[in-house]
Amino acid sequence: MITIIAAAWATQPFVVRAQSASASAAERHKQVDAIFAPWSGTNTPGCAVGISRDGVLDYTRGYGMSNLEYDIAITPESIFQVGSVSKQFTAFSIALLAQDGKLSLDDDIRKYLPEMPDFGKTITIAHLIHHSSGLREQGQLLYLAGWRGDDMMTEADMLAVAAKQRGLNFAPGTETLYNNLGYTMLAVIVKRVSGKPLTVFAQERIFQPLGMTDTHFQDDHTEIVRRRTAGYQAHRDGGWRISIPASDYYGPTGLFTTVGDLLKWQDNFIHARVGGQALVASMQTSALSDTGVASGYGGGVFVRSYRGLRTVGHDGVHAGYRADAVSFPDQRLAIVTLCNGATIAPPELTQKIAAVYLGDRMTPVAPAVKVPEPALSALAGVYWSSLTDEVVRVEVKDGALRPTGASTPLEPLGNGLFRLGETARWQFDASADDALKAPELRIWDAWPTPRIFTRVNASVPSASALASFAGRYRIDEVDMTYTVLMADGKLTMRWPRQTDLVLEAVGGDRFVSGAWTVTFTRSASGAVDGLTLTARRLRRMRAERLTTAETPVIRAGNSI
Repeated sequence: MITIIAAAWATQPFVVRAQSASASAAERHKQVDAIFAPWSGTNTPGCAVGISRDGVLDYTRGYGMSNLEYDIAITPESIFQVGSVSKQFTAFSIALLAQDGKLSLDDDIRKYLPEMPDFGKTITIAHLIHHSSGLREQGQLLYLAGWRGDDMMTEADMLAVAAKQRGLNFAPGTETLYNNLGYTMLAVIVKRVSGKPLTVFAQERIFQPLGMTDTHFQDDHTEIVRRRTAGYQAHRDGGWRISIPASDYYGPTGLFTTVGDLLKWQDNFIHARVGGQALVASMQTSALSDTGVASGYGGGVFVRSYRGLRTVGHDGVHAGYRADAVSFPDQRLAIVTLCNGATIAPPELTQKIAAVYLGDRMTPVAPAVKVPEPALSALAGVYWSSLTDEVVRVEVKDGALRPTGASTPLEPLGNGLFRLGETARWQFDASADDALKAPELRIWDAWPTPRIFTRVNASVPSASALASFAGRYRIDEVDMTYTVLMADGKLTMRWPRQTDLVLEAVGGDRFVSGAWTVTFTRSASGAVDGLTLTARRLRRMRAERLTTAETPVIRAGNSI
């Protein structure tokens, strides 16, 4: 049965009518149901999906459970926290203020955020919107400061750690690197310019005019939200555990909404009932770097193509919640997938739905080719980016090339090109005689400009040499001291309230642990004098060594 929510859509601009009982419509909906079959049981979280065509609600349905403790099923009216899908509403609020003449996107952010330090380079509001500010990622800064993921975090906490920073990942405007801190700052700017918090401003200027009656920004994690789904994380021993964010900041995240309300919003990208055509068009225009390179990101939305068709949309991740809202403007198709299980991948589900509706208009998927295992083995190794300081390790496992520890293999497409998932591409350079020796690796993921890596050939330190790295290291910018020590024969980094980082040598003075790259630095005399920490959205954060005294070896069960 096709579910139509007439009451929930009564005030919105869509034309709501039941689909005809034609075989084509029934078959489409049957295929959509099959996509969500793994998430349609009574013992699993799941998803709500909404699909519109030409401004008409085509199909909406819930799959799986909204609450596993009380056996409440997901319906199209279920409310989800949608993570970074929130960003487009924050950016749109800023654009409305610019349209009102109350700010300019070229304004220096310190005009509105005087507590921020002077980095010697101007960061503009536009830089925040387009992820080109160079600011370090707020979550990773708090992690280094000893904050845990389930700690209650506020807007003030984010601003406090940001105000202590003395460096950037890169000069503003020169690169694009996804950043949540910028959107926390945009929410603060909305409040300081309009005199109203973003929660109120967006309600008055966006949600109410569009009839998005089930949508709001949350500023109090203890608030009761009727019909809210619970978020879940898969447990290592099987089953599920509750995963609901305890955070009171918003802007980069914090939006609660339904599939129906997000379809109303996506329709505004076409009809511009709120904001007008010029503003809406600017939201869907890719930003340019200082060198004129298009970033593929507009006003809080990715501006991309999928299999040859233009798309506008954004995904979202926060705690156990996952979301994706995308439109194909030229084909007038909009799809929203909201889920409450951390192992569910809404972008993949959305792409499969799009293929059901638009497959005959899409570019065919390039088939994988066969590559002999010796050729794959020649590509395996450790690669490092001199620009971002990230390390990528590649191995051959079960006859396929894959990032170390990844469950998904790289699919070979020929000439050193591999596909990872639906959109990421990895290009290994070939030598002149086409024997792949992989001196360089280029990775395209969320952005048009690739990350460039070179193979690491430096030898790893001996077991006896590892002790020379032991000591205490300090980062004033996060007010934290770290201890590097030998624990059970492994070099380990330890600080309060966090799980140890066990450092695995990859060459020279460089180590990796999970998503982190840790590189020890040396003085002119060759003595270790500090280290740098790098993750995807935080580069080379320096910790100064406080002592070179020998640190005792720690064994399991002991503490320092």
